[in-house]
Amino acid sequence: MTGAGSAPDHRAVASTDVLERRISGSGHRVTAPRRALLDAMQRLGDHFTAEGLVEAAPAVGRATVFRTLRLLLGIGTLCQVVLDDGAIEYRLASGGHHHHIVCSRCGAVNDFASCDIQDLLDELARRTGYDIEAHRLEVYGRCAQCQRELRPAERLPAGG
Repeated sequence: MTGAGSAPDHRAVASTDVLERRISGSGHRVTAPRRALLDAMQRLGDHFTAEGLVEAAPAVGRATVFRTLRLLLGIGTLCQVVLDDGAIEYRLASGGHHHHIVCSRCGAVNDFASCDIQDLLDELARRTGYDIEAHRLEVYGRCAQCQRELRPAERLPAGG
């Protein structure tokens, strides 16, 4: 089971050095507090909350934590994950446009890149008159491990 504060999973998470290069490459300075936050993110693992990051880097001011989260989201180094209960967690981006599938039982999060919704987005833009700039897709279900752990009566029916 992965969760806030758990060990990193096996997906490729960029090293602190790579993250620092992404920050500087985007025209921002790599300050000591930002470096401390990057280190804390690496220690926190697969996904973490803003509050967890505040606690993991006590020498860094709360406002700096939130400004840094906003910066990293803006440059694509960090992504938000909306859990099925509405809680927001963060994870270091594995690169490129992707979406998340979230276990509604244990909170495990996996990335997936295939997203064949361009036709839907085009139709939505045509019908609404919007110029669609971005989208986010979160999919919720139960991971294989949680399915194995559930008794048959607790399992979700097929298709829902």
